[in-house]
Amino acid sequence: MANDEPHVLFDFTGAGAAGEWRTVNDGVMGGDSEGTFQVTDKRTLEFFGALSLENNGGFASVRSEAEKLGLERGDTLVARIRGDGREYTLNLYVNTPRTAFSYRAAVPTRKDEWIEVEVPLESFKATSFGRVVEDAGAVNPEEVNALGFMLSDKRAGPFKLEVEWIKLARAGAAK
Repeated sequence: MANDEPHVLFDFTGAGAAGEWRTVNDGVMGGDSEGTFQVTDKRTLEFFGALSLENNGGFASVRSEAEKLGLERGDTLVARIRGDGREYTLNLYVNTPRTAFSYRAAVPTRKDEWIEVEVPLESFKATSFGRVVEDAGAVNPEEVNALGFMLSDKRAGPFKLEVEWIKLARAGAAK
């Protein structure tokens, strides 16, 4: 990025914006959580549903389709979100033979309030099945090929997270 402005990774203004995302919920392992998304008239991504703890469930997620994101060491992800007061995670995905693997960072929300969250790449922790993987090392930015949001706070019930955009800020650049 030649200038100091953050680079937009995802916004939801294009006609094909919804096709760039998909949901993955605990049904992949027998759970009953329901999570879906839509691109709204306000050009935001709305991720919503109901978290269930039945049948060893407890997560719902939305993620981008796989493509290189162009991340570099020292980068910070910045997202403008409006939530329901629950804590979500921002997940980074890489190609790996490990099962249910991602790098995660907590993203708190304020009920019905738009906020910008900044998540430096070095704050992401390697996880598999929601548990920290100590020997995985730090995320290699060049290997990240998707990102997304997950709810897995062990609290059954409805949820909603709205995302206006996700940007990439380089070290030393203005956010």
